[in-house]
Amino acid sequence: MVQRSIRDEMTEESSNTSHLSVVITTNGIDKTQTTGGNIVAADDGVYWRVAVIFIGLVGTAGNALILYALVVSKQHKKHMLIVNQNALDLFSSFFLILFIMLQLCNIYLEGVLGYWLCITVLGENLIWWGTNGSMVNLAIITIDRYLMVVHAVWSRKWLKPWVIYSAMAFSWFSGTVFNTLIVVFSAEVVDGVCYTYLFEDPVSQMIGILFYMAFFYVVILVMFIFFYWRILVKIRNQAKVMASHGTGGSRTAQAQNQQIQTNVIKTMVIVSAFYAISWLPYNFYSLFSSIRGIIPISFADNAYFITSFIAFFYTSANPFIYATKFNPVKEVLKKMIPCKKTPTHATV
Repeated sequence: MVQRSIRDEMTEESSNTSHLSVVITTNGIDKTQTTGGNIVAADDGVYWRVAVIFIGLVGTAGNALILYALVVSKQHKKHMLIVNQNALDLFSSFFLILFIMLQLCNIYLEGVLGYWLCITVLGENLIWWGTNGSMVNLAIITIDRYLMVVHAVWSRKWLKPWVIYSAMAFSWFSGTVFNTLIVVFSAEVVDGVCYTYLFEDPVSQMIGILFYMAFFYVVILVMFIFFYWRILVKIRNQAKVMASHGTGGSRTAQAQNQQIQTNVIKTMVIVSAFYAISWLPYNFYSLFSSIRGIIPISFADNAYFITSFIAFFYTSANPFIYATKFNPVKEVLKKMIPCKKTPTHATV
């Protein structure tokens, strides 16, 4: 049994060991802390935990601020998917802070309350509800933009409010169900310590990590590249058609289309590159952790927190990449910046 193997590990661990043996995880999560008088995993990882808390604070404050600006500027009803994106990122950022703080508190888990605390907060379940849902919602935003530009007539006819609301609900549903099922069927509380994503079968473990990487990373990245490329092709074709007329306000229209094209290119480059780069270390960490029985690679606690810091840095920056591109939101944010105004003197 998994529980017995963990206890054997803990028994065999010497008092001079700096960290507990790494437990294999589907999401690449390194469960290394111990409680109840045992050695706390990697005191040198405290700094990275604090860094992750900082990222969580930035993500929480940033997403809350953008949500506020969207409501004040009355753009929240026009851009519900963007609102949903910020809500998901706010959710995951908040529980990221709570998770790290509870880890630092070194709580000894026992009874029903300890088990539920394990499968919700300490098992990182709530964090990944928002994070995985955010990834799915990001893909939905990409599809929505693609349909609005490339299939404008079809989108006006079929993309009704109920479709948007259903897509928003699906992003929450997919992130919640996927991670909850894994955590519930893999969580163990052993000697007051929460362990999740435990798999006795290496094949099941590998299938889980490969599915996660494929669905939440590779597929979404491919969608970014394909759909934004099609959007660019459509905009270029429209610019050529309008330029061929060459009369009236063609130059103005062409300039506007050029500006739209530039914005789309920037969005594509920033979102695709930032997403690919920030989540790549975390996914590779997960993959190598899952196959370390074949390839003898040893990961310390810091490896997890470094890759987590990079990945969640994207989450904290994501609202500013999307929401601040809306001029009404920009105006609200500018008004919130305290600055000295030059007093105006009345003239007689």
